[in-house]
Amino acid sequence: MHNRSLSAFKEPTLLQAALPLVVLIIALATSVYLFGEDSSYGPNQIALWVAGGVAVIIGFVNNYRWEDIEEGIKEGISVALGALLIILAVGSLIGTWLLSGTVPTMIYFGLELLSPSWFYAASALICGIIALAIGSSWTTAATIGVALMGVAAGMGLSPAITAGAVVSGAYFGDKMSPLSDTTNLAPAVAGTELFAHIRYMAYTAGPAYIIALIIFTLLGLNVDGSATALQLETMQLELNNAYNIGWEMLIPLVVLLALAATRKPALPTVFFGALLGGVWAVFFQPDLITQLAGEDSGVATLKMVWLAMTDGIAVETGSEQLDSLLSGGGMSSMLNTVWLILSAMAFGAVVEKIGLLERLISGVLGFAKSTGNLIAATLFTCFGANLLTADQYMAIVIPGRMFREEYERRGLDPRVLSRTLEDSGTLTSALIPWNTCGAFMMATLAISPLEYAPFAFFNWLTPLVAMFYGYTGIKILRREPNVQQQAVTA
Repeated sequence: MHNRSLSAFKEPTLLQAALPLVVLIIALATSVYLFGEDSSYGPNQIALWVAGGVAVIIGFVNNYRWEDIEEGIKEGISVALGALLIILAVGSLIGTWLLSGTVPTMIYFGLELLSPSWFYAASALICGIIALAIGSSWTTAATIGVALMGVAAGMGLSPAITAGAVVSGAYFGDKMSPLSDTTNLAPAVAGTELFAHIRYMAYTAGPAYIIALIIFTLLGLNVDGSATALQLETMQLELNNAYNIGWEMLIPLVVLLALAATRKPALPTVFFGALLGGVWAVFFQPDLITQLAGEDSGVATLKMVWLAMTDGIAVETGSEQLDSLLSGGGMSSMLNTVWLILSAMAFGAVVEKIGLLERLISGVLGFAKSTGNLIAATLFTCFGANLLTADQYMAIVIPGRMFREEYERRGLDPRVLSRTLEDSGTLTSALIPWNTCGAFMMATLAISPLEYAPFAFFNWLTPLVAMFYGYTGIKILRREPNVQQQAVTA
């Protein structure tokens, strides 16, 4: 630990602050050009390291020592450790829920209940309700979302649009739930009350969600119906042949959602769900375990459940489409995501430690003369923080800390800041492949954010609605200077 006077460090110039971002954008664009959809499996990580190296050099130029920068990297990575552990636990959860028949059962009943013509809208609505109840977009995507992706494949529907619907619904519910960590974080940073913040968010989130549902409904009307009733029945028959299908297979899901709704900690909740899935597999899928293990014994059963948590499973039903749906999971399937997040968090930690992010924000603030410009600047800064720090919490806390005084100086109610932080800081995180949220969705839904982002309508419509309000003055609350904020019903 080295204590040094702040005066020993040079303040970065705007050019220095922008340079690592420019390098990152160029490197990532090159990565996508050279490697396409494989860019997130190594090349993007190298791009982040290269951009981080440029930031380190700038730090050296401004009198930062390697010890200072290394300390910042350690602190930055530590912020993501909880998320990384949850991601690994989700890998095990998917593995055992595939083995136990929980996910296949959700797919089976989804094929029976959901019509292709309104599937996209229903997916966004179902995920919105579940996320609102449990306060977690991640848990919603890893459970209901995975099943809906399977149903979409069975119906011959677009995986990109389905993922966009899942993400839209999951983030709407998460954003509006008092159980959500980000929904609690934003008002705490801005200095307002939780439920006043949620009521005020409804003015931006509500219209954006309704518009998204309308778009998903219209997209469903154009479904070509390539998956006939016979094809769906065939897939259900194949699922029945491979698994013991029944409502009792959904008990692990019910238990997990109940634990999440009662605000039990995420990591032990998800890992308990994975263990429960393993127990369910032993009791309800003995034939499948014997088939996969190649022998019928207690040791083989234990080994198969263990492998499902470690490396996932590979089911062979004779149907290539079904095999792809029922194979996967395991902690090892999440290691690339962990690699991506660690690389992104290290880059973000460097640019924050040596003051580049703060310099960019102060530069943006200089252009925000009107209220509309201030809100737009906050939205873009949160998005930029998601790009640079790769973490939605940082994208809420850092801009919130930087802009709070300016909002107060202009007499704006703290709810204006808290809502704006969530409208961009929370929602745009899932649209960035190397962000913790984008990387999680990519690993869980098996599709890149670059593919589903155009269809995650809620996530990018909400910042646009917020910007519209900012420039028109609609629902922009003000308070008298030096007067304590009252709890107001918006």
